[in-house]
Amino acid sequence: MGQRVLVVDDDPTVSDVVRRYLERAGYAVTLCADGLSALTAYERDRPDLVVLDLMLPGLNGLEVCRRLRTADSGLPIVMLTALGEESDRVLGLELGADDYLTKPFSPRELVLRVQSVLRRSLARPTPAPETLTDGGLVVDVAPRIARLDGAELALTVREFDLLVYLMRHPGRAFKRGELLEAVWGWTFGDQSTVTVHVRRLREKVEVDPAEPRRIVTVWGVGYRYEYLNA
Repeated sequence: MGQRVLVVDDDPTVSDVVRRYLERAGYAVTLCADGLSALTAYERDRPDLVVLDLMLPGLNGLEVCRRLRTADSGLPIVMLTALGEESDRVLGLELGADDYLTKPFSPRELVLRVQSVLRRSLARPTPAPETLTDGGLVVDVAPRIARLDGAELALTVREFDLLVYLMRHPGRAFKRGELLEAVWGWTFGDQSTVTVHVRRLREKVEVDPAEPRRIVTVWGVGYRYEYLNA
């Protein structure tokens, strides 16, 4: 078996189907049915990715997501949500989940989402070191490290990828759908995902997130990156 995936869902039917599809794709899978056992399994196994249902007995998925993200800011997390849980889904993204699927979902699509998130979470070698610098914001692309005024930023996989993509294309206004495809690899999906991640990024790279100077809103279009030292 290859990379390790922790699946947290209290529905044994869903868990079994997800396990079989992920194992068929080459992943080593651990199953948990509640939040507390998921945290224990994380400490024991240190999985490469977590598939996390929001509706769990006892400790709910949002709290599990928060604790996992606190323990490891770079841990990829794919959320599973039920229809009608939009507010919880947005909150999950704000807490740092990298992706989500709404139940009922296709197990094949889940495998594709897991593969996509894991690909982006791995440090890939580049032909030459690449450093993006904007005043006190310094992003070393290959080792996936971002610092602001010397302090390392705790960015999720998607936040880092979004920041790099915007910094590589300064001055260009991107629609949310364009960013969804370029950064998430989705040709369709909930564009509020982009909005949530931009808001989280602003909280980490802007002096005043309410008056952003780096990641600016282009009304009626989407977002544009402006270098402060341009």
